Amino acid sequence: MLLRSLLIPAAALACGLASGCASEGPEPREDMAQARTLVDQADKANAQRYAPADVQRAHDELNSAERNYGAKKYNEARADAESAAADADLATARASAGTAQHAATEVTHGNDTLRQETQRDASGAQAQPPPQ
Repeated sequence: MLLRSLLIPAAALACGLASGCASEGPEPREDMAQARTLVDQADKANAQRYAPADVQRAHDELNSAERNYGAKKYNEARADAESAAADADLATARASAGTAQHAATEVTHGNDTLRQETQRDASGAQAQPPPQ
């Protein structure tokens, strides 16, 4: 009986401490705002063209973060918002790299065209006799 009277309060205290550790943290307002901003930047950077999977994942994670935020599951919302921000940032970086690669390819193509024109002009000038 004495053991029982000690175990019940000890168990209640342990449950209380365990639930206190699992409680939700503060509202992740800043994390949510940052995630929204980075996802918007990825969309504006035309990241869908170069990193469609990353953009889609960022949107999905942001939607999940917003659902969890609405349900007051702030820890899950924070984690989803951080993931969305990371994926959006990655998508933007890949879009920048893709755009730079495309520009470099265009410059190379332009240089090749100029080189061919120069060679054609030079060979045409050699084939014609000088004016008298």
